[in-house]
Amino acid sequence: MTRKCVTDDQYGQLQRRLDEVARRVDEGTLPFDSVMRALQSFIEGKFRFGDGDQKKAAPAFKPWRTLKLGTGLQTADNFRQDLKKSGNKISDWANDILGRPAFKAASEETEVDLYILTTAELTGEKDGGTTAEVFAGAKRLGFEKCPAEVGPQLRIQYPDQPMNERLLIGMEPITDSDGFLYVFCVERDGYGQWLYTDCGSAGSVWNGNDRWVFILRK
Repeated sequence: MTRKCVTDDQYGQLQRRLDEVARRVDEGTLPFDSVMRALQSFIEGKFRFGDGDQKKAAPAFKPWRTLKLGTGLQTADNFRQDLKKSGNKISDWANDILGRPAFKAASEETEVDLYILTTAELTGEKDGGTTAEVFAGAKRLGFEKCPAEVGPQLRIQYPDQPMNERLLIGMEPITDSDGFLYVFCVERDGYGQWLYTDCGSAGSVWNGNDRWVFILRK
């Protein structure tokens, strides 16, 4: 069997990922025991890989919080009223995509586990990457895109969001009334707690420290 050579660039990517894992373990956002089990499974060849070396096993990331979907809010107006009632604000662009046909809410109550990852963790590049690279990285790590409902529901169910925190929702981008792609963004700033949006086109470039929300279904 011919040995597949690993390039210097691939070794560099591996080292950056290992450095990031070490940093997360040190700050306590990745549990040491889970990381060690994952590494041992990899060494022993127990990880399951599919086409394109996509990892099917759940990654050793710690769930951030559990979110309820399908809470009875179905229409855009339902969400707008509940956002206002709970003291939140909604931007014009978020209000726009909330009313688009692509936005749908779950018909029955369910729960999803949310995970927060930086662009650097998702792409393996400390300087960041594009939306397409972020989504590809999430899939490679075993995550799924969030239902669009996660955006407004997280805003409603996250009243204690820290000041200046900004979370991008890793979701299928929705086309607004002007034909531009957007994803929801949940943020608290000096003007209040907001449901914002940000550009969701495939080529949009993100900083390595930008933080994304993805899911692993229960």
